[in-house]
Amino acid sequence: MNTSMAIPYRVGRWVLRAALGFYFSRLERFHGERVPAGGPVLFASNHPNSITDAFVIGASVPRKVNFVATVQLFRLAPLRWLLIQCGVIPINRVKDNARAMRTVMDAFEACYRVLERGEAVGIFPEGITHDDPQLKTVKTGAARMALELEHRHGGKLGLQLVPVGLTFSAKERYRSEVLVHFGEPIRAGDFLTGYPEKKHDCIRTLTAEIERRIAALILHLPKLEQARVVEAVKRLYLARLQVGSRVIHEPVPPQVSELRLTQAIAQAVEFTYEHHPERAATFVKELDQYERGLKRLSLSDEELALFPDKRQLVGQSLGVSLLGLILAPVAAYGWLHRLLPITIVNWAIRHCAELSVNKTHVSTTVILAGLVGFGTCYGAFIAIFFALFGWPATLWYALSLPVTSLVAHYYLRGLRHFLVSLRSTVVLLRAPIAARHLLAQRQKLIAEIDAARWEVPTETLRH
Repeated sequence: MNTSMAIPYRVGRWVLRAALGFYFSRLERFHGERVPAGGPVLFASNHPNSITDAFVIGASVPRKVNFVATVQLFRLAPLRWLLIQCGVIPINRVKDNARAMRTVMDAFEACYRVLERGEAVGIFPEGITHDDPQLKTVKTGAARMALELEHRHGGKLGLQLVPVGLTFSAKERYRSEVLVHFGEPIRAGDFLTGYPEKKHDCIRTLTAEIERRIAALILHLPKLEQARVVEAVKRLYLARLQVGSRVIHEPVPPQVSELRLTQAIAQAVEFTYEHHPERAATFVKELDQYERGLKRLSLSDEELALFPDKRQLVGQSLGVSLLGLILAPVAAYGWLHRLLPITIVNWAIRHCAELSVNKTHVSTTVILAGLVGFGTCYGAFIAIFFALFGWPATLWYALSLPVTSLVAHYYLRGLRHFLVSLRSTVVLLRAPIAARHLLAQRQKLIAEIDAARWEVPTETLRH
């Protein structure tokens, strides 16, 4: 860990790590060894999840990472001091104060001072956060910043750009997962040839390299119309690919494995659309029929796949029922304490998360509102309990709150899933002919995927 971290930064990062650990069920860091331990570093990441992206990167890197933020946040003196201590760089935007915004280089200069101290800066070169997982056009800001600063120091500063790919399994859903995938560092000095005479050419070349490397770390679909086909193939065929993969040849974490296989699926779909358009069109037509059949019966593909094994359906129902009876008192205890803070979080989501526009602010709102809501409410509960029962009972009571809170959440999620599965089981048993017809369609789709899979050249499945 960087020993130059200020205490407020360390405390803030510890709090954020705890909040992220409570919101996400898993935060996976892959190739963390690619992050330089020292020297100036510019992290360039995709931006699918608003401020949470900065939280995740800051919590994943074992050194201080500075991020830029609007100067509006620095108006209150106590907050200004805290933000500066936590590595937030104030920048003025045109909409903040157009008269004070002389040039975009004002923002760059603030970052230059940080990088010249040998620290790290995080930047999102797409320029916007967005709801879909696709990489938007990477703007030139990161490359301009890196090349100009390196040029000022005669190519001897040693500035490195580290591409970062953020993949969220379901960013708006509590207890989902996130993968932080670090790419190989790019030395800014390697792109200085011809600078400043061919400044624009150097900037374009480095920008293209940054975009290419970030895209390789996430699931990027150049043609969004193929996204639905990729998702359908993944749903139907991912389990088979995990058994016999031509893409993964070394042990990797589950999230990385899924990402690489999904990238391979996307590349295979793109290959099929390009070289066998008739096959792709036929598959889409059959997929439409299959999905309409599922919709008519209000079934998911997963529930249909279990239908042939009635004993598994019945056994699963009995097992869930027994577990539900055992955990019901613990879940009730957890929900009794969750009710008030969850009400606060839900209020914040309705008023702050802009759900009608997109879902990029949901996790940020939940994390920040959760810190306030759960921290305040649980703190009050513990204080009241202490006044009534003293130590050491209060210690055990305090430790029980986060554990039973998670139990209560998973209990409710499991209960909902059980009720849906129960209804699906009834539908399948009452409509066996329709279920068998859908199963036949499903097997046909899988067979077509299997046949097409081996026609895709291995070199096409790059990663």
